[in-house]
Amino acid sequence: MSISPNRVRTLAERSDDTIDYSDIPQLDDRFFEAAELVQLMGKAQVTMRIDSDVLDWFRAQGKGYQTRMNAVLKAYMITQSKR
Repeated sequence: MSISPNRVRTLAERSDDTIDYSDIPQLDDRFFEAAELVQLMGKAQVTMRIDSDVLDWFRAQGKGYQTRMNAVLKAYMITQSKR
């Protein structure tokens, strides 16, 4: 879902007082006691050789293709680790 720059500007100009929180439960102490800190893994910049057709296919998917390539590799790693 894309959002136009004009819509972003309109939303940014709104006061927080106009936000309807009635359908959002309030977070209590139990929520924060059960919360866990998740450390994101750092990314490493690498150079690797990929078949041209594979790279072309991912690039054709649009912006974020490298993130999707990483997700595919991560899913493969997780699957193989369970063997």
